[in-house]
Amino acid sequence: MKDEKKRGRPRAFDAKATLAKARDVFWDRGFAAASLDNLSAATNLNRPSLYGAFGDKEDLYLDTLEGYRQDGMYALAQALDPSLPLRDNLARVYEGALAVYLHGETAARGCLLIGTATVEAVERERVREVLGRSLSDFDGEIEKRMRLAVERGELPESADPQMLARLASAVMHSLAVRARAGDSRETLEAIARSGVELICGSARS
Repeated sequence: MKDEKKRGRPRAFDAKATLAKARDVFWDRGFAAASLDNLSAATNLNRPSLYGAFGDKEDLYLDTLEGYRQDGMYALAQALDPSLPLRDNLARVYEGALAVYLHGETAARGCLLIGTATVEAVERERVREVLGRSLSDFDGEIEKRMRLAVERGELPESADPQMLARLASAVMHSLAVRARAGDSRETLEAIARSGVELICGSARS
């Protein structure tokens, strides 16, 4: 939320809580189907207050995406704790991802970015920028751990940390899509285990 958008907001306004409520609407409905009435009802703010605090609907959506990206980066950094073996790191990444992807009041919601931003990125340049930057940031965080794994001998010297990081991310993207499509937890956990094995199968323990 930008400073210049703060006029007109209620005295009891809580930006973080409001963004969380708006995020849930976008997550369940997608950007296009999330009406201002939906957002107003979820946040308990009327339209003028929403506009005053966040700008238009796209501005609000972008703020929720940015918050989601920041939360994801924090969770990823925690899961990739370098004091743990790489295999455990990846297992923790996928376990944490599934805890998010399988959550939802009516059905599993998957990933906010993969499930909603990919739809809007074609025609909305600002959404495309946030989506691309988010995926790049996630890849970069994983790549750092892959490079450390090569240095430590957890992965062979011939391993390509950048490609392995993108592969690890691709497994997460698949889990997100399949969760939203209704795959069972058992199926998703099996895919996650296979992803860890694919990446770490040649690792020296």
